[in-house]
Amino acid sequence: MNFNYINPIAVHLFSKPIYWYGIIIATTVLVAYLMADKEATKRGLKKDTMIDLLLMALPVAFIFARAYYVMFRWDYYSIHKNEIIAIWDGGIAIYGGLIGGFIVLYFFAKKRNIKVIKLLDIIAPSLLVGQIIGRWGNFFNHEAYGEVVSKEFLEKRFIPNFIIENMYIDGAYRQPTFLYESLWCIVALIVLLLLRNKLAQSEVFAMYLILYGIERFIVEGMRTDSLYLGGMRVSQVLSLVFVIGSLIYLVVLNTKYRNKKILYKES
Repeated sequence: MNFNYINPIAVHLFSKPIYWYGIIIATTVLVAYLMADKEATKRGLKKDTMIDLLLMALPVAFIFARAYYVMFRWDYYSIHKNEIIAIWDGGIAIYGGLIGGFIVLYFFAKKRNIKVIKLLDIIAPSLLVGQIIGRWGNFFNHEAYGEVVSKEFLEKRFIPNFIIENMYIDGAYRQPTFLYESLWCIVALIVLLLLRNKLAQSEVFAMYLILYGIERFIVEGMRTDSLYLGGMRVSQVLSLVFVIGSLIYLVVLNTKYRNKKILYKES
């Protein structure tokens, strides 16, 4: 018996299972919101702006995140339609959630007469916080892992034993890709926070797309559960688009429009 194995179910409440995955996601939302709310207040937005945005964006983001996942796994869900809403078993895609959230944010900003890019700059660090914490939901669910490796391979990378033992899945040890993403996002968050007040308006969010996009492109190539479109990993394609698009945007901004830039701390 593996005493280090973590059960995906944390507790039972009135005979109903409460999953670690759900607890992690709820914690992620709370921490990310508190961080964004503090920054929004600092940037002069009204007190309830971020909670109003969260209440509108969160359900749409979850729907898009699930729909995105189901769409690219339709060969399975077309047969198991009763599992389409079973998000407690995992199966939500970050990029789908981001797309849904951005759509709501755009219309929210227009209605409140707030610059879209101002809101995007404010939430960029919170998105990284969400990915730092949220990826541990994959750990507790024993999902989003990489290819088969030896136990010695993991030990030589100083990965804690409780993680190694929970990466023993389907009879073999696996790459803990959730951990790689979480650690990368910690570094990306530190970089973004250190540079934030030196960047211009809109550069904060562009830097987020670059930092996260690079990581996702690399780590996605290690995973065994990627969503595919034809022979391409969808997340790698999107990551490449975001990175290249953001780099081009920054080059144009810092050449053609450099005299018109507004520092983030002044926005």
